[in-house]
Amino acid sequence: MLGELLLELQSEEIPARMQQRAADDLARLTAEALKKAGLTFESQQSYVTPRRLALVVNGLLRSTRTVREERKGPRVGSPDAAVQGFLRSAGLASLDQCEKRDTGKGEFWFAVIEKPGMATAQVLARLLPEVLGQLPWPKSMRWGAYDMRWVRPLHSILCLFEGQVVPIAFGHLTAGDDTCGHRFMAPHRFAVRDAADYLRRLRQAYVEPDFAARRAAILKDAQFAAANEGLELVDDPGLADEVTGLVEQPVVLLGTIPQEYMDVPREVLTTTMRAHQKYFALNTKDGKLAPRFVIVANTLTDDGGKQVVAGNERVLNARLSDAKFFWDQDRRQSLESRLPALQDIVFHARLGTVAQKSERVERLAYEIAGAINADARLARRAAHLAKADLVSGVVGEFPELQGVMGRYYALHDGEPADVAEAIAQHYAPQGPNDRCPSAPVAVAVALADKIDTLAGFFAIDEKPTGSKDPFALRRAALGVIRLIIENRLTLPLRPLFRSALSLQIVEAVTDRNVVEELMQFFVDRLKVYLREKGVRHDLIAAVFAKGDDDLVRVLAKVDALRGFLTETDGANLLIAYRRANNIVRAELKKTPELKLGAVDGKLIQQSEERALVDELAAFSDDKAGATQDEADFRLYLATLSRLRLPVDAFFDRVTVNSDDAAVRRNRLSLLSAVAGSMDRIADFSQIEG
Repeated sequence: MLGELLLELQSEEIPARMQQRAADDLARLTAEALKKAGLTFESQQSYVTPRRLALVVNGLLRSTRTVREERKGPRVGSPDAAVQGFLRSAGLASLDQCEKRDTGKGEFWFAVIEKPGMATAQVLARLLPEVLGQLPWPKSMRWGAYDMRWVRPLHSILCLFEGQVVPIAFGHLTAGDDTCGHRFMAPHRFAVRDAADYLRRLRQAYVEPDFAARRAAILKDAQFAAANEGLELVDDPGLADEVTGLVEQPVVLLGTIPQEYMDVPREVLTTTMRAHQKYFALNTKDGKLAPRFVIVANTLTDDGGKQVVAGNERVLNARLSDAKFFWDQDRRQSLESRLPALQDIVFHARLGTVAQKSERVERLAYEIAGAINADARLARRAAHLAKADLVSGVVGEFPELQGVMGRYYALHDGEPADVAEAIAQHYAPQGPNDRCPSAPVAVAVALADKIDTLAGFFAIDEKPTGSKDPFALRRAALGVIRLIIENRLTLPLRPLFRSALSLQIVEAVTDRNVVEELMQFFVDRLKVYLREKGVRHDLIAAVFAKGDDDLVRVLAKVDALRGFLTETDGANLLIAYRRANNIVRAELKKTPELKLGAVDGKLIQQSEERALVDELAAFSDDKAGATQDEADFRLYLATLSRLRLPVDAFFDRVTVNSDDAAVRRNRLSLLSAVAGSMDRIADFSQIEG
């Protein structure tokens, strides 16, 4: 027979950002513990609200199974010490509890140990406290004199199996069968019988325990309220998740923004509402920001929420008043006039001030702009002003708007539109879902900013280690990769790294090749970037091994290789390559003084050798390394596939290790030429499979 487990932990408010992870961890750890204890189950469902974490496990065995274990002991007649050691290890008192068996190699003692099954309730009472103690909260706390840790003070535990209390003990608490409803609207405690009763009674007590249902209700009500005003809800999945974690009974209300604040930039208004107050923004039908906002309250009120709305409007008005003051004050001073203040901001103790970084980025952006056919003058100007908004009032209040506010100030100062957009986008892309700049000037400045950061920190040996990346260098490298690939830029990396390193105020440690360290770092990041696209990491390593640092050309080679190796000729030729390469390596290892060179036609003795030499002649005019056109690479590989038949014939009919030393060397040179013709676009020895 199968049973049902219900577990709830009721506490003070759990931070919204921790709730879903905690629910997943509770389900995972419980499943692992049950499996380890020999208890199978059919399904589980976790629930989380600001004040409770719950788990329902269905189809759980009512007891563990009886386990019968046999252990082979010493041979019959063995010394007493061996026998006694065996009995102790098996937990037995004498040989009377053992059996003699003939194994065909003599008689041996066997211990048959039978462990009876245990009631599930007993197992749960033992393992659930261990699970709760293992829950990996990002931050936890102690309170009072209790010997326990939890994310916030824990008030009660509910634990039922088959409707009966499992009295698990955790810290100062012992589980019971009761819980409570909404903190304000239904604070009384009540007992429940099972999971269905628990969910029903909670919903009657103004608590929606299901996170997904609560989130859906918030969005549905918010969209309905907006539509009633002829407006549209601004899509914000992150805010929806956070707000869902702040309420147990969501109540959607609409507030109003005074018209006097509507000339403040949209980003300032929405950041104020979102970051500080957790309000949803609304748009008009034409996509402009509306002077209304959505509040998600946690309580039903007798006046329909009027006092709640009025209170939230007062708080927002105060914040918007500050924002408008900073906005008005900032426009009285140009970006150019703010630059001297950057000398007082330290970028890094060993890499100088933000002003020094700006100078480096300015020079690097000018170089990159020339290489990608962007306006170098505008790129230099944008880089010159890019960091100036860091000392503005709005960015001081809202750091997440750096770059964005620079764009507004640049336009106000009469700077060209390309300069303003480059300032706004020079931090982008900041993540896999962030839009990548495409305007040439913006691309040049964004690349310069990231490459300067990477070169600087690698120069002082502050590279990412393991999971630690305090300066977000992995993100910067992925940003460079996206900027180059998505804009299909022909931009070799090594010269850029050398330029960026030469601009640093510190010299790189002389016993390190920082340029190659950066290249290897980019190889690793490119593997991560392409993993989701199903690109094999060994193909990337094989192409980079040839020293190519043009990412667009590298990808063209990787795509061509991927297609080539899926074909029969390509797969078979890879096998032939390995055979040829292994033979050459083995012979060179055996005879280090052996020198291989060009194939000598006078030493060719068999037609198979001649056929292979003739086919290799087609590769004398190789263009594989001089173009980024994938079609040319595919054509080269298609030509390469013609080697398959002559190579197969060579291995079938030609003896490489001829008794004649000169002929042997000539045939090894021929095999080396086969491998070399393939290695022109990639190191085939690094390709797996």
